[in-house]
Amino acid sequence: MEDAYYDVAKLTPTTPDNLYGGLLGSQTLTSGVYLFESNVAISAGELTFDGENDPDAVSLGTNVKLIGMAKAENIYWSVGGAVTVGAGAHLEGILLVKTAVTFVTGASLNGRIFAQTAVTLGKATITQTPL
Repeated sequence: MEDAYYDVAKLTPTTPDNLYGGLLGSQTLTSGVYLFESNVAISAGELTFDGENDPDAVSLGTNVKLIGMAKAENIYWSVGGAVTVGAGAHLEGILLVKTAVTFVTGASLNGRIFAQTAVTLGKATITQTPL
């Protein structure tokens, strides 16, 4: 997990830092590497990843929706702190988390979770994707 976390951290951003001021609700992102040095919120509407008809497109994390040929196994959420996914929220992708991950009852993930300290699942639905 730690090697994967640092490999993702070395990638060069393909967009301006702190895109949309970190407010990602109701946005559509295409393949690329997104760097946020501040908090990121997906609180209004859905965050959509558009695979641009390329099933191998990789993008770097309230509901996350995939369109085109975007695939959850090509979306990496590299997080230096903790991650909490709230009740009724849905996330797509692979979580590489430096500390802890919590999925509250009713939350769901299509992807995988890798954390250095703890993963807490409260009646959450996790569907594993290929690596």
